[in-house]
Amino acid sequence: MKPRISPLLIALVAPLLIGADKPVLVPDISAREVQIRYSFSGAQLLLFGAVVYPGGRPPDHQVDIAVVLRGPVQPILVREKIRIAGIWMNADSNRFRSAPSFYAVASSRPIADLLDERTAAIYELGLHNLQLSPGGGALPEKERRFEAGLLDLRSRHRLYSEYPHGVEINGGVLYRAVITIPSQVPVGTYTAETFLIDRHKVIAAATRDIQIDKSGFERYVALAARRHRFLYGLTCVALSLFLGWAAAAAFRRRF
Repeated sequence: MKPRISPLLIALVAPLLIGADKPVLVPDISAREVQIRYSFSGAQLLLFGAVVYPGGRPPDHQVDIAVVLRGPVQPILVREKIRIAGIWMNADSNRFRSAPSFYAVASSRPIADLLDERTAAIYELGLHNLQLSPGGGALPEKERRFEAGLLDLRSRHRLYSEYPHGVEINGGVLYRAVITIPSQVPVGTYTAETFLIDRHKVIAAATRDIQIDKSGFERYVALAARRHRFLYGLTCVALSLFLGWAAAAAFRRRF
């Protein structure tokens, strides 16, 4: 069922725009918090909202919406492997200082049709416009090669995605977009950004936060790994040794 923007909400916001000369976005999200349990197999987030125009009248031409869901930024080391004598070995590496752990962008039309390259880069709209901040010291050709590798790797794991026709707009006022959250999504505070685009310019923007966290036993294990790293490491080693011994013992008894 499609969500509906409350008429009361629009009625409360509209008086604030009487003297405004620019439209205002009123965004919302189907869930402000996503809990990851042992049975978590992914989720779908619905990002929807309304555009409130000065005077209450939408323009007589098409406007567009782009929605970005971005995960926490983290440094990452990307390694390049080559095959030597039948064995895959690390040959080279490059570090990025600020790669988002998750990135998805949905738009009413392809980003290239909505904005010029400079504006898209400023707002980081589109996978190839992400500011990944390479560690420096590498040749531009190497940085581009590793950046392409990082984008491809995370796209294949569904951590980076683009939906060029993923936003539906009703009457130039109501909009909705569905973004898929994969099962291996990292935890943390996510930011949902909505951009109103008119004639190749971003004329309004709004943000909302989403919390993705572990719950139950998974949360206990994650907290233990962060707060007691040494003991957690010893426990993992001991558990691995025990499971190896148990498997060997079972194999001897059977044969």
